[in-house]
Amino acid sequence: MTAPFHIDVPHTDGALAVIALSGEFDIAAAPAVRTRALELIADGHPHLIADLAGVTFCDSSGLGALIGIWRCAKDADGSLTLAAIPDRLSRLLNVTGMDTILPAHPSTEAALSTRQDNHTTA
Repeated sequence: MTAPFHIDVPHTDGALAVIALSGEFDIAAAPAVRTRALELIADGHPHLIADLAGVTFCDSSGLGALIGIWRCAKDADGSLTLAAIPDRLSRLLNVTGMDTILPAHPSTEAALSTRQDNHTTA
């Protein structure tokens, strides 16, 4: 049985937004994730943290969506940071080399803390 896919935005603060994903991040879900992320960027939140803790499966469409979001965020002078990456997805990011271009943190709280630290020292 497949896990239904959900997109939630549990946190926005200035130019930053957290987008929490859960369920199967596959070809059916990827367009909705990309659309929601682009809406957040257009609404003035070009710095995104993708909380992946609830992702139970990710295919190449999900990875492609993350790269597309990263590029759009960069074009808007923003960023994409990954947080709470499940082990099964961490290996996939490593094998594809995506772990070398997308910063990652063990939790959303750690990613938020890093963002706040960067703003207080900048």
